[in-house]
Amino acid sequence: MNDYDHYFKRQIELWGKTKQESLKDKSIAIIGAGGLGSSLAMALGTSGIGRVDMVDFDEVSIHNIHRQIAFTLEDEGKNKAQVVAKLMESKSPFVQTHYYSCDFKSFVSQSPHHYDLILDATDNLPTRKDIDEYAKMTNTPWIYASVEEFNGQICFFNESSFKVFNISDHKPAGIAAPIVMSIASIQANFALRYLVGLEVPKDILHYIYFNEAGEFITQKFKMPKS
Repeated sequence: MNDYDHYFKRQIELWGKTKQESLKDKSIAIIGAGGLGSSLAMALGTSGIGRVDMVDFDEVSIHNIHRQIAFTLEDEGKNKAQVVAKLMESKSPFVQTHYYSCDFKSFVSQSPHHYDLILDATDNLPTRKDIDEYAKMTNTPWIYASVEEFNGQICFFNESSFKVFNISDHKPAGIAAPIVMSIASIQANFALRYLVGLEVPKDILHYIYFNEAGEFITQKFKMPKS
């Protein structure tokens, strides 16, 4: 057994070596390296995906660290995308990473690479609108996710349109750190299932939250097509 087989032992036991090795040829872009992006990188950067690119112009601030699992106190002031990319490579010898310290529009103008999947880990609606337009133009699926307070949303956009959302520069309110990891985990599971060829619910908005009584609630809504 080679090092690759040993490293990915549990996933090979899950879906077999053929599906596992198919990930070597896959590439994804994670747009945003904060709370969601950090958790996505930890879940997907060590999964066997051949290339994981991180995009974020922001620097690590002290208030980020408690909910953005890729960062330590020593990372304050550093570019988020660069820190996350280096961390992925330190955890797995089987991933190639690139980081882009810029916004999404600048990223697509300088990166000629075609991605199998784009993952939204941003915190603003205008950027998600730009992702959706780019994804439609390049025929690239993308997975939207957002988190606020004790709730979150996930949607695998394939044929549906993000235009149903009221596009404004809304900034999220307070956020409970564990819900960030929960939403990113679901988003990462959708990504992995899609990349290895397993069934994924597409064009369905999943709304997940804790109500005032502390009950965990999930709801699903069919998204309109473009």
